[in-house]
Amino acid sequence: MSNNISNTKRLSQEQQHELFETLQARFEKNKNRHKGIDWIKVQAKLESNIEKLWSLNEMERTGGEPDIVDYDKKADQYIFYDCSPESPTGRRNTCYDREGLESRKEFKPENNAVDMAAAIGIELLTEEQYRELQKLGNFDLKTSSWLKTPAAIRKLGGALFADRRYDTVFVYHNGAQSYYAVRGFRGLLRV
Repeated sequence: MSNNISNTKRLSQEQQHELFETLQARFEKNKNRHKGIDWIKVQAKLESNIEKLWSLNEMERTGGEPDIVDYDKKADQYIFYDCSPESPTGRRNTCYDREGLESRKEFKPENNAVDMAAAIGIELLTEEQYRELQKLGNFDLKTSSWLKTPAAIRKLGGALFADRRYDTVFVYHNGAQSYYAVRGFRGLLRV
């Protein structure tokens, strides 16, 4: 699975159909993630927000296995998170952001988490959102995921990442220029 982002931000009818089938099957299989949410309403919302389908497809294509984890009544938005058991395979080996990537003198990775998320049209999970995700299952038992880092930490050169080990969610820090084969990022999309 490549981490190259598709340049065409429209899905064909066939791609839309396949994505709806995948999302609905995951929705039905993981009802504990979205109690009280009706798939018919979700599908109608997605059909009226076709541009968001492309972002969901990119989440899927890069290994994120997006699923609905919440509904924001005030904003009338369904919230999708990457729910893959491990950090999405097509979004690993990334520095935190462009500044971190450019600060590397050698062995630069191909991309960075912040730019990839923006290209896909999603947001990196915050620490709070990551902890909420972990209440829905056991994620990142072998991998880790970059988190949206507060400006004060980033200004000092650091970035946050998290994982689950020993049945506990740990949040750590690293230099924003670091990258590892098992560290990627998880995102969210509001529809």
